[in-house]
Amino acid sequence: MFISVLDLFKIGIGPSSSHTLGPMVAANDFINRIKQQNIPADVLKHSTIVCTLKGSLAFTGKGHSTDRAVALGLHGHLPADLADKDLSGLLEKIWQSDSIYIEPQIAVSFNPAEHIVFDKGEPLPEHPNGLILQLLDQAHQPILSETYFSIGGGFINTLAEIHQLQAPLKMESTESCTYPFDSASSMLTMAADKSLSIAQMKHFNELDHLAENDLVKGMDQIWVAMQHCIEKGLTAEGILPGGLNIGRRAKKLHQDLLAHPERANLNDWLCAYAMAVNEENAAGHMVVTAPTNGAAGVIPAVLYYFVKHQNGNKEQIREFLLTASAIGGLIKHRSSISGAEVGCQGEVGSAAAMAAAGLCAVLGGSPKQVENAAEIALEHHLGMTCDPVNGLVQVPCIERNGFGAIKAHTAASLALRGDGSHFMPLDNCIAAMKQTGLEMSHKYKETALGGLAVSFTEC
Repeated sequence: MFISVLDLFKIGIGPSSSHTLGPMVAANDFINRIKQQNIPADVLKHSTIVCTLKGSLAFTGKGHSTDRAVALGLHGHLPADLADKDLSGLLEKIWQSDSIYIEPQIAVSFNPAEHIVFDKGEPLPEHPNGLILQLLDQAHQPILSETYFSIGGGFINTLAEIHQLQAPLKMESTESCTYPFDSASSMLTMAADKSLSIAQMKHFNELDHLAENDLVKGMDQIWVAMQHCIEKGLTAEGILPGGLNIGRRAKKLHQDLLAHPERANLNDWLCAYAMAVNEENAAGHMVVTAPTNGAAGVIPAVLYYFVKHQNGNKEQIREFLLTASAIGGLIKHRSSISGAEVGCQGEVGSAAAMAAAGLCAVLGGSPKQVENAAEIALEHHLGMTCDPVNGLVQVPCIERNGFGAIKAHTAASLALRGDGSHFMPLDNCIAAMKQTGLEMSHKYKETALGGLAVSFTEC
């Protein structure tokens, strides 16, 4: 199993990796497939693109801007290209259009308000985040059709791909890696046998797939984007979009901490940094999936605190990201990071485990202590539901990232106080998360049909 640090951490836009980024990538893929089909011009001119959203994408797609993401993808945009764009102006232009150009003089019909369908019937059996994209002829018969699944973290699979795999993942074979660990147990065995850290093994595995300069440049860009997101969130004010009238709080919290440092503690700083990120995410601005958008604040908050308050350096930042991505890859391989599949334990829980591992590593933890830190953090998120109010990544998501960062920091501290020996292995904890997610009611897996999502009164 191999998934690159540069794939697990991706620069994109909010508010959701599975409901925004994934559908945008799928729609972009579909429009490119149309362009590659050599469909006669007279057929294209009388054809229509229709997108049907299924499962969680249908139930909470409005709050997660899934329809906007699909429209952007069909118009040729990808998440990383939109980080510094005027999305409001771009979307207004798209919503006023009723066609998409395949060639300079050849357009197909597409009206986002009419041709994106939120189907709240039975979800597709393969995954709760499904979308069906079709190019229909004049008689409404399919010329081209593809079913996609947004599996978390901005990753997608087609129907054919998801049937070919034991788990819905696109990863390189372990045979392509110098250190082919696919479990925490094998990771610790290799680290002990070779006297290497987890970050060192992950680094060697990365170099089996890309050049050193590209790896370093990519990680540095990820950290710059994380910093930018935190610092922008700490200066922003106003009401978040979506209709809940949730006001931003990170700026005021941060100003209070700066004004009264004698009353500030670790938890306050971590909450300020994490909430700054997730307020930016809720606003649809640039964030780094870490490993998802809903959990995008945990890892940046822990790493930013380490750099700003504990004088972390550039080499340690890279070590943190490599270690965190090794743990994130294991969780994604052996379970899921999708809230629609396993609840928020797979999002904030995974992010906390990754952050705890990264922090433990840069504070001098051994591989056994790093694995222990990840397990502690994940264990204390088991069973956490994904029940966003109005399908928006705001309540409870923004505060939840602060608490995830706090748990991550606590887990790293606890692990460093021990020698790495502990009762529950990380592999078992990941397996428990997967089983818990499978048995969790769909009401609590990003459908906004249960829990906090239905426990409030609209004024």
